[in-house]
Amino acid sequence: MTVLQAATRETYWTISPTGKAIFYFLAAVAILVFLYGAYERVTRYTKGSEDPIPRLDDLGARVMDAAKIVGSNEKLFDRDVYAGIMHTFILWGFLVLLIATSILAFDEYAWQLLLGESFWVGDFYLSYQFVVDLFGLLFVVGLGMAIWRRYRNRDGRVWGKHTDLDDDFLVWSLFFLGVGGFLAQALSIIGQPQRANELVSFVGYGMAQAMIAAGVTPEMAATAYWWTWWTHAIVALAFIAWIPYGKPLHILSSFANVVAKDEKAGARLPNVPADLEETNAESIDDFTWKELLDQDACTKCGRCSSVCPANASGRPLDPRDVILDLKTYRESLDGDNGGEEVPIVADGGVIQPETMESCMACMACMDACPVEIEHLSSFTRMNRQITDEGMVDPSMQDVFGNVMQRGNTFGNQQSARADWADELEFDLEDAREESVEYLWYVGDYPSFDDRNKKVARALARIFEAADVEFGILFDDEKFDGNDIRRVGEEFLYLELAGHHVETFEECDFEKIVCTDPHAYNTMKNEYPEVDFAAFADDPVMPFEYDEQWNADGAVDVLHWTQVAEELVADGRLDLSGAELDYTVTYHDPCHLGRMNDEYEAPRELIRATGADLHEMPRNRNDSYCCGGGGGGLWLDIDEETKPSEERLREALEDTAAGDAVEKFVVACPMCTTMYEDGRKTGGFEDEIEVVDVAELLIEALEANGTLETGEAAAA
Repeated sequence: MTVLQAATRETYWTISPTGKAIFYFLAAVAILVFLYGAYERVTRYTKGSEDPIPRLDDLGARVMDAAKIVGSNEKLFDRDVYAGIMHTFILWGFLVLLIATSILAFDEYAWQLLLGESFWVGDFYLSYQFVVDLFGLLFVVGLGMAIWRRYRNRDGRVWGKHTDLDDDFLVWSLFFLGVGGFLAQALSIIGQPQRANELVSFVGYGMAQAMIAAGVTPEMAATAYWWTWWTHAIVALAFIAWIPYGKPLHILSSFANVVAKDEKAGARLPNVPADLEETNAESIDDFTWKELLDQDACTKCGRCSSVCPANASGRPLDPRDVILDLKTYRESLDGDNGGEEVPIVADGGVIQPETMESCMACMACMDACPVEIEHLSSFTRMNRQITDEGMVDPSMQDVFGNVMQRGNTFGNQQSARADWADELEFDLEDAREESVEYLWYVGDYPSFDDRNKKVARALARIFEAADVEFGILFDDEKFDGNDIRRVGEEFLYLELAGHHVETFEECDFEKIVCTDPHAYNTMKNEYPEVDFAAFADDPVMPFEYDEQWNADGAVDVLHWTQVAEELVADGRLDLSGAELDYTVTYHDPCHLGRMNDEYEAPRELIRATGADLHEMPRNRNDSYCCGGGGGGLWLDIDEETKPSEERLREALEDTAAGDAVEKFVVACPMCTTMYEDGRKTGGFEDEIEVVDVAELLIEALEANGTLETGEAAAA
């Protein structure tokens, strides 16, 4: 027991009082440089515009949630276990070593000064040394994994146009700090007799034994220790000073970014002020402080780029590069860096317009980002600038014109909006005149596109078979606005939202059900966020509604698969689960799955038909966009391989069932359109059939005799 109580070591072994004084001076300088840099960073964020979304409300809960996300590295483990293990070792090794250093400083400069004795002895000291060695080893191993991936494997994901010496300095400085700490410990064990049997310092002890075997004497160790200690100390202090100025900033900015995240980011876009003179992205300071923080939080890991369907298709979009291009431009203007101001988004600007047009608004980049960068907020800001300046693709201009003049993206007469229902054997209720349980928002493509009209009729028959009280808005239904908003047409979106909520207020219903996940998303997440009162008196806006619609969530907004799943569960649809024997796979729509976390309802409906469901390799939140979002449905973009073609190839080649898959099941009218096109252009017409979940359900109900065969059995 006496040995345990005496166990300790000399902190400043071989360092003279003058050396200690120099170290204290350098430490003070490093801390001051760090604090000044941190102050400059925070001050820079305040130059950004105000963020319209609350970012720091309930701060305690936000910090705890961020600590869980960052501490568990949960987003890094998703899709890449190697990166998850690597970063966990580095993160926790760094944190434990930082805490250990802080404990030592507290003992040296507070405890001993107050009580005249050290607590860094005996059992505590031995436990401390074991923990430090364990986590120090994990730290070095994690950095070794990072070095291996970066240099030996030359992992393409972490290399890009913004890769520079800053990245090298970060990984190598940390590696030398970890190895240098163990080297200093080994020399100390050789030179301090009281540490000769300190087995708890197992890494340092092992290194010491190897060095002794190589002929290192205590005298040699003392000399080498002095040089090693100072080298280690200078590198550590330089690293501290460097944090606010280089890539190490992500140690702080990443955590802050997770704290300030919006749980609904992407699913809801930031609103614009009512002031029509307000700019979107004319200068870098038009970006909000959170968008500027996003730029600093980026670690260049490339996870966003690796999952971006636009990038994979050969479109001119790399989400990482867009964020870092903005950061590089901002830094070129700051201080005396000599940068020249150029347009943010324009030909010859920081970002090219075609880069932003390439975005499918699928949110894959945001879902993959481990530090909660909200790419779509910045992208939409630039899209709004493109729209304001009239740089929008001509085909999108046509869509805007159709919506403004006709109320729909097809440019068809609104009076023909419900003509798709003419072939049904029953009449649809008018929700404007009758009280209904479900107000069904049908949507543009199910109303006007011949292929998707079949889906609309199938869904109407399903509701009728289940004796659901539902009605539609007929010609008072207009385009929902979700996708033109993501292209940047904010004020046309506001007109549509105002028209719809005003119409909703005049109807008597309990719930809204949408055919299209895009409409479902915007009505559920974005209509309630609009400050209609700010625009109600504007003569340009064709509505007078001046309240916050559904702010308390009293009206349920549902996707039709959620309603149908409940109908099946309640026995209102007579399915045994053995009607069909197809081998199928299912594609998760971005707006239903990734944006609204609904993955199970469509799958339950598929299983209810008896179909044999095989998951695609990329499913649920990893799903690959069809290419239709963000205006992609209306744009003719030059691509190496269309996202829809790649997805169909994946269904037939990479799914466990392989080419035995007969049907590619979707739950989104836009997906239906894109995949029907992909079947033709990709040469898959004879290999696989694209069907909506509703069509699969109808076939099952016809198979068991619940419904007569044929789309209009009574015709």
